[in-house]
Amino acid sequence: MRKTILSLLIALTSFVATAQTNVYRAEKEKEHKLIHTKLKVDFNFQEQKLNGEEWLTAKPYFYATDKITLDAKAMIIHEVKMNNQTLDYNYDNLKLIIDLGRTYSRNEEFTIYLKYTAQPEKVKQKGSAAITQAKGLYFINPTGLDKNKPTQIWTQGETEANSCWFPTIDSPNQKTTQEIYITVPDKFVTLSNGKLVSQTKNGTNRTDYWKLDQKHAPYLFFMGVGEYEIVREQYKNLPISYYVSKEYAPYAKEIFGHTKEMIGFFGDKLGVEYPWNKYDQIVGVDYVSGAMENTTAVIHGEKAYQKPGQLIDQNVQENTIAHEVFHHWFGNLVTTESWSNLALNESFASYSEYLWREYKYGVEDADAHLLEDVEGYKNGQNFDKHLIRFDYADKEDMFDAVSYNKGGAILHMLRNYLGDDAFYAGLKKYLTDFKYKAAEAHQLRLTLEEVSGKDLNWFFNQWFFGNGHPKLEISYDYNKLQKTVTVNIIQLQQGKEFKFPFAIDVFEGSKATRHTVFVNGKDASFILPYNNHPDLIQVNADGVLVSDVVENKVLSDYIHQLKYAKYYGHKKEALLEVAKKQDDKNAFNAVANAMNDDFYKIRMLALENIDLINKNTKKAVISKIKQIANNDAKTLVQAAAVETLGKLTDPELQPIFEKALQSKSYSVIGKGLVGLYYVDKKAAIEKSKAMPDEIRKVLATPLTRIFIEEKDESELPFVAKHILSGMFLTNIAKDKAFYQKAFEFIAKNDNTEAIQNLVDDVVVKGNQYKQYGFDKVGVNLLRQMVQFQGKANHSSRNKNEAIIKEAMAKLLQ
Repeated sequence: MRKTILSLLIALTSFVATAQTNVYRAEKEKEHKLIHTKLKVDFNFQEQKLNGEEWLTAKPYFYATDKITLDAKAMIIHEVKMNNQTLDYNYDNLKLIIDLGRTYSRNEEFTIYLKYTAQPEKVKQKGSAAITQAKGLYFINPTGLDKNKPTQIWTQGETEANSCWFPTIDSPNQKTTQEIYITVPDKFVTLSNGKLVSQTKNGTNRTDYWKLDQKHAPYLFFMGVGEYEIVREQYKNLPISYYVSKEYAPYAKEIFGHTKEMIGFFGDKLGVEYPWNKYDQIVGVDYVSGAMENTTAVIHGEKAYQKPGQLIDQNVQENTIAHEVFHHWFGNLVTTESWSNLALNESFASYSEYLWREYKYGVEDADAHLLEDVEGYKNGQNFDKHLIRFDYADKEDMFDAVSYNKGGAILHMLRNYLGDDAFYAGLKKYLTDFKYKAAEAHQLRLTLEEVSGKDLNWFFNQWFFGNGHPKLEISYDYNKLQKTVTVNIIQLQQGKEFKFPFAIDVFEGSKATRHTVFVNGKDASFILPYNNHPDLIQVNADGVLVSDVVENKVLSDYIHQLKYAKYYGHKKEALLEVAKKQDDKNAFNAVANAMNDDFYKIRMLALENIDLINKNTKKAVISKIKQIANNDAKTLVQAAAVETLGKLTDPELQPIFEKALQSKSYSVIGKGLVGLYYVDKKAAIEKSKAMPDEIRKVLATPLTRIFIEEKDESELPFVAKHILSGMFLTNIAKDKAFYQKAFEFIAKNDNTEAIQNLVDDVVVKGNQYKQYGFDKVGVNLLRQMVQFQGKANHSSRNKNEAIIKEAMAKLLQ
């Protein structure tokens, strides 16, 4: 599972208090062992129900028993039989307890037949931050009333939601083979796990038969139904397909095209070839998360859909694609035995994003990605959470920035400590020993110890079974006679001491000498030699250790760090510090020089922070920014340059902005449009209104700014769809204030279409982020809208109030 972006969720934490209940969450006891699951299903689109038949083969796990308990949520059970004999059962709408008729020993298999109706709309269980609903089976526009939305069906099983559409033992420590017959109207295609064995037409319907002969967990079962175009590729003998809408079929290979290379790269890196018989990816409308690694049948949210104008900037789904591919080893081949051990799935999948970027784009790019993940972990309320957690309040709480972000960073530290050879040899053995089984973190530890010969108990205790990270205070004592520097390290965090390897670079000019020490204690000191007095001491020089560092650095230290540091995180830190003091000529020049950095994210950061207020004294730098705007190899850097020039509001720059509007990059076009607006409003507005809808959607942020500043009431319905994202996704105070103003402007307006669009978005986001309290935030926003309308003096007031109150009632349900 790949989460949706957490920016909005982090912004919402100020609205909600988090409560934890210390309840021990054990692995689910295995009373029975699933063997095989055979399903026959069809759909009642009108009533959003599934008609199902199931043949479930199982046996007692160890102890003899005469009953079996299945998870079956909100179903109508019509028949339960074995060998054509009706079986007695008890059903409470969650658990189906079946009397087997006699006692079975652990060596005796039995097959139960069930006929049932699944009713996903009656499921009561809640979702999570990563998976916003948990009804298992989703009908999208099932009656076709919405002409702007396709009719689709898709499933989402993690954590325990597939038991909303077929009875099973819905636990990650179960594994079963499967076959499924899916009957649909002939106009639809289907997708499920494994191989499509046959297709049989029956009048206007068709039955597709899918089969997977390898065992996997019940939460990984998948069905997808809809009118898709299937774009096919192949890696060696492995079939690969992309199920996309007709509109995006021409771009499917550009969106998903690295899939083949990822499968090959990960297989080579792990020493274990891709273990399944195909790899398909499908895009689901209104999907409830980022993506899900259903075995051989991955589903992505609509964020995956991108046009060439977006892909030229960056493929925003690429990390997610890598994440789900890697799950086919970590999660699908070897599965966490319990949700407490979720990190065995998600930490590895998150770290795969680093591995892919390191291989494809280089170490600096991968480090930048991992730093963003670590910052996401630190920005949340996560310090007290263990990676392996047996005391969560709800299993859905495990899908957080600890299991994902911090977990990936911990694996990076583990790889660094063991070395690549031992790390990958250990993973190969772990995957081989536990293939098609479930595992826990101790088994990973023992396997890595067996391979490397190292004791890893201390590492797992503090990073997997412990919480937090080191908070370090660093100071330096120089001995000029002996030409040594003593690096003093004090751990400031309360309650525990960490021990860890620690990289320290001693810079003499541009030359850095790397020293790797091992910190073991709350107060540690290390004496390091030098030839000439160091220009900079850089601790955590490789950026591997997850930590907070406090040290006293002056401007000259940061300027040196910006120019010579090896690790992206240190360059970024230095650039942001130097940018605060650009009234100093050396600082300004350092920021300006960073615009030439080899790594595009540093160039962007320099452009975003360069101070050009006194533009007359900085003509050479402005000339350089013009060149970047026209010629940089990365369109995102071009866009940053255009945006920086736009802040000057200089009519002489109009040709730059007009040229930007001819770019293939939507980012460059958007920045050019805003830049043009401040030097030629009329031209910018004309071009904004003339843009095709597909580009307007992508450029919602700059267009919203232009239309609001113009108070263009004809564009209010468009603007209303994007205000909430602007209010909560931006971290810049002045931008938040701007969107708050825009919200009030629409809330007071008589434009009923705009009011409807805004309240619809409030309801969607209120439900989507309900677990973060956004339903309450949404209700407060709607109450404000009612007050604004009540004070307004226009003929649509009563109608608009009714629309808002109806939306409020939906959120209060």
